Amino acid sequence: MPSTRTNAPRGALVFDMRQLGRQAGTALSRSRAVPAPADLRLELVSVPVGAEVSLDVRFEAVTEGVLATGTATAPLAGECARCLAPLASTVTVSFQELYLYSDGRPRGSREISDKHDKHDKRDKYDKRDKYGRHDEDEERDDEERYLDGDLLDLEPAFRDAVVLALPMSPLCRDDCPGLCVECGAPLADAGPDHGHEDAADPRWAGLKQFDDQATEQDQANRQQDRRARAIDLQEG
Repeated sequence: MPSTRTNAPRGALVFDMRQLGRQAGTALSRSRAVPAPADLRLELVSVPVGAEVSLDVRFEAVTEGVLATGTATAPLAGECARCLAPLASTVTVSFQELYLYSDGRPRGSREISDKHDKHDKRDKYDKRDKYGRHDEDEERDDEERYLDGDLLDLEPAFRDAVVLALPMSPLCRDDCPGLCVECGAPLADAGPDHGHEDAADPRWAGLKQFDDQATEQDQANRQQDRRARAIDLQEG
């Protein structure tokens, strides 16, 4: 398998399809180590910008364009969703995307393309509502990618695959116990003896004060009762 390494931050995910040609059935494989583009991230985890991404792609010429099928492995950095400790990991994704020829047809297929164009126009008309408007959701679902001449930009397909694979709640380990709700200490480091005395609810402070006063009064009454009994015994 041919291997190419590029360090250019721009164009690292752009492939030249001239060697592939447009004969349906021909295939071309490429392996690259590319720098990660920006903004591959969620709130707690991301692929660091410029980090090395291992990429293996197979390009196959089909009637409509080029079918790109590949896998990529990228490093991850972020914070644990439970204990907020730094974490480092990797993510491996697979993707497949069809890139249409920019002129709308393969070479020598003008008649076939014209038929498809008419069919596409009828489909677009059928998707309109009674007011002649297109459904925006259907238009987004029908988004298509095109080659730029003989150049194929793999970044959009790669970006979609990686971002969708990022964990929304990354963990430093599967059994991470998180943080202590009282002091915020990581429970994984605090040990099994970590604990806190039950804190009094401030809403019960007034009742506790009343209870303390009642207890003190009860003790005073008992002491007074014992003294009275002692005096009765002495006089008796």
